[in-house]
Amino acid sequence: MKLSKVSTFVVLAALAMAREALSQTTPEADADQVTALPGLDASATYKQYSGYLDGGDGNMLHYWFIESQNNPATDPLLLWLNGGPGCSSMDGLFNELGPFKINADAATLTPNPFTWNTFANVIYLESPACVGYSYNVPRNCTASDDSTSLQNYNALLQFFERFPAYKSSAFFITGESYGGIYIPTLSVRIVENNVTNPINLQGFAIGNGLLPGYAVNFNSLMFYANYHGLVGKETWDAAVAECCVDAVPSQDACNFHSNHSAQCELLADKIYLTVFNGKLNPYSLYSDCQVVGSTEGSALNRMNVARRNPFRNHGRSSYKAMADATCVYIDDTVIETYMNKPEVRDALHIPASVDQVWVVCNSEVGRNFIEHYEDMKAQFLQLSAAGVRGLVYNGDCDMVCNFIGDQWFVDGLGYQVLEDHREWYSGPQVGGFVKRFELLDYLTVRGAGHMVPEDKPTVALDMIRAFVFNTNYPASR
Repeated sequence: MKLSKVSTFVVLAALAMAREALSQTTPEADADQVTALPGLDASATYKQYSGYLDGGDGNMLHYWFIESQNNPATDPLLLWLNGGPGCSSMDGLFNELGPFKINADAATLTPNPFTWNTFANVIYLESPACVGYSYNVPRNCTASDDSTSLQNYNALLQFFERFPAYKSSAFFITGESYGGIYIPTLSVRIVENNVTNPINLQGFAIGNGLLPGYAVNFNSLMFYANYHGLVGKETWDAAVAECCVDAVPSQDACNFHSNHSAQCELLADKIYLTVFNGKLNPYSLYSDCQVVGSTEGSALNRMNVARRNPFRNHGRSSYKAMADATCVYIDDTVIETYMNKPEVRDALHIPASVDQVWVVCNSEVGRNFIEHYEDMKAQFLQLSAAGVRGLVYNGDCDMVCNFIGDQWFVDGLGYQVLEDHREWYSGPQVGGFVKRFELLDYLTVRGAGHMVPEDKPTVALDMIRAFVFNTNYPASR
């Protein structure tokens, strides 16, 4: 049906007013605008902003805000958080969903056609303090689940003060890995304080998240390793006999993580060390690992944290003695070289007083991080009760936060099932499988590892658009 001339005028007038409101930025936002990013083609028309947001208690969080290439005034607003704990959300920007990729020369940038800012405005936030270019004034880098969510919340409030035109935008919190803790805890803070500080939170999306906690993640990894041919029958049968009640291999009967049987522990160690032996890529089972000659650098920090995390609160001696990794998922050399260039620092408004070297993952933050929660069930139930939609998605080749553990977690929430497990399509191919619950979608991405938008950019873009705009994932070609 064609719009009348009057209707067309009203629509155009509304859009013009929205654009005018968006153009009325604050002086603080104007000061943060990135006017010339080294290596970026001048043809890029979307606006970018980089600077600092106050997380409270001397915690200054670096943010990079990139407006939509479509219509910033009416498009949704997304916040992206990487995990670790201790890893920078700039990893997501450059390696996954941002509008450009860094070339091998660490100097020039190539447009990413599958960037999420084709349809949304996206904030990338480095948190907690000491991650990336974020800092703490007294140089205290100790953080926790709760302090990180508070830092993120305070920073978000200041973002909306600096960019008031976005306060009414449909807002979604997204991220991956240990972001599976950051995202629900931040979302709960928003819900609990929405009367005094209204934020238009519409939903959250968590990729390969540590939702069920380390113990369940470890237990499910044992099944994942067996189902993917990494465990011999003799070892699996012996592990099931020692670690599972009545030798029944099931979610409820098996405890591989903290079993009192010494023989169970030895067998579980054997399976775990097959996954994390430095010869396989645990972030993406069917991708080649990149062997590096040095045991220094944040790429290896990231790998070693992932290997030791399941037992950081358990004291299991075999993991304390685990040799450092020599196989990495992604070589961080290029991104770290680019982010430490003086001209890039200047373009991003990083003051000279911030004298830290930028790394993807800060080992000090990760090593000293304090965890408060065994899982995210209480947070999910609270968000569901508040009417906030959620998406949990997993690359099905990831062994660090495997899809089985997240599937167990989602199924255990007791939500009403709206649509049974089925395939969903991205273009002519099966993108993965999806099960839809009341206010929550659980989805897998076929052939992707831990970093879904990096491994399957087209599929990831189709997935996140469908979730944000609340349209169904295609059930056929």
